[in-house]
Amino acid sequence: MTSSIRGSKKFWNFSPAFIGMNLIIAAVITVILCPSCFTSKKELLYVASDFLYSFILSCILSYGGFLAEYYFDKKMPWIQYPLKRLLLESTSYILYVFVTSYIILFLIEFLVRQSFSINNIPWEWLMVHTKLPMQISVIIAFLLISRSFLLEWRKSAIETEQLKTEQYAQQYQTLKDQLNPHFLFNSLNVLSNLVYDNPDTAAKFIRQLSKIYRYVLEVQQEKVVKLSSELEFAENFLSLQKIRFEEGLQYNIDVNLHKDFYLPPLSLQMLLENAIKHNIASMADPLFIEILLEGNQLIVKNNLQLKSSLPEESTGIGLSNIRKRYELLNNESVLIEETVDFFIVKLPLIENVQL
Repeated sequence: MTSSIRGSKKFWNFSPAFIGMNLIIAAVITVILCPSCFTSKKELLYVASDFLYSFILSCILSYGGFLAEYYFDKKMPWIQYPLKRLLLESTSYILYVFVTSYIILFLIEFLVRQSFSINNIPWEWLMVHTKLPMQISVIIAFLLISRSFLLEWRKSAIETEQLKTEQYAQQYQTLKDQLNPHFLFNSLNVLSNLVYDNPDTAAKFIRQLSKIYRYVLEVQQEKVVKLSSELEFAENFLSLQKIRFEEGLQYNIDVNLHKDFYLPPLSLQMLLENAIKHNIASMADPLFIEILLEGNQLIVKNNLQLKSSLPEESTGIGLSNIRKRYELLNNESVLIEETVDFFIVKLPLIENVQL
């Protein structure tokens, strides 16, 4: 049972608020029907019975309306059966109002006012005087049905949004979980080559790798990280790759930060890995990588000299991972440009960290 249903049940279960509301309704109806009845003592006695009738009728009509709403909320939700719910709830409530108002009017006139005896019951007169309760019931039904529909629509909208948020969080976490294996996979491939070719360089590579991997572990649970942290990591990562490629890899990081920017963690690492994996990096044909800032975009650019074949096995994550993480964060697009000479990726920088 939802909290909204529990709250409404507590309200209409003859709580002080429920009684007070119906006292006000009864007083307003009494004044509207007979404003001159307050001018004499005799009229006041008469209006007292009118007030009693109006109060009892208002309580019963309100109670029936809330009861119908409570019942249909459990048996026939608005979201699943909107038209059927509208027809059945309206019909049942109007029928309830007619029967109860007719009985109450009969009891008031017969027992309190003694307007007739059991032998001469004015059936038609009683029928005519149920017109006012029926009119009031239309207003009450409209208010209760509108309230019930809006509460359930709001509840459904909140649940849908919560589900969407949970799905996004799960998707984002899945994408982040790809980063550690991806980074480790490529690093071990590089290390396997160095161990046989140059053991001393391999040892230096391992020390540098441990420093870098510490950062990977620190940021893996974050949605976004500071650009300054990513740039520091990029510097360490590229210096690690220099151990392997020496003068075959040249890089330049030209970013002057005047305020804090953010981006998904390890975005730069994946772009740099992508550039090194797919391009020739040798003494004869050095690979040039440049990282610079243009407005609210971080530009990662490398000269294009594609390998004829890829000796390293590809996991197929790279750019697709970055694109999806940006989509889940703020729907901004990662721009990719490829010319005859250069491959350029433009990462939108995030200013608002409350994502």
